Amino acid sequence: MVEIMIQLVTFILLYPLISLIIFSGIITLISTLVTKWLTNQEHLKSLKERQKQIQKDLKNHKPGEKMFEELQNEMLQISMVMMKSSFKPMLVTIIPFLVLFNWLRKNYDPILAHWIWYYIGSSIIFSVIYRKMFKMA
Repeated sequence: MVEIMIQLVTFILLYPLISLIIFSGIITLISTLVTKWLTNQEHLKSLKERQKQIQKDLKNHKPGEKMFEELQNEMLQISMVMMKSSFKPMLVTIIPFLVLFNWLRKNYDPILAHWIWYYIGSSIIFSVIYRKMFKMA
């Protein structure tokens, strides 16, 4: 185990940006899979479709109209349901990820300025790719 950690730290020191992108891809993959397993994807897809329909309908009504207000209320309810569904995966992953980010900070702060921005950028890209690969809402 100690030898693996030494090799990992050596890899980070030799290739800081590449190793950070690899970590980002792995962490994002884990997060995406946990979200897929702990949420009802079919239900979320149907909610997104309904949101798109409401957005189209809102264009046909003016603020202040009764129908406009009803559509906005429905949009708010859908948003609340979608937000609640994201809490379960977040609760499962938050503690391990906080520990992992602390480790990343300790290893990357001295060798890669602004490492967090590289991490965030690559994580967003990986997230889009994984969500399309796994056909997630």
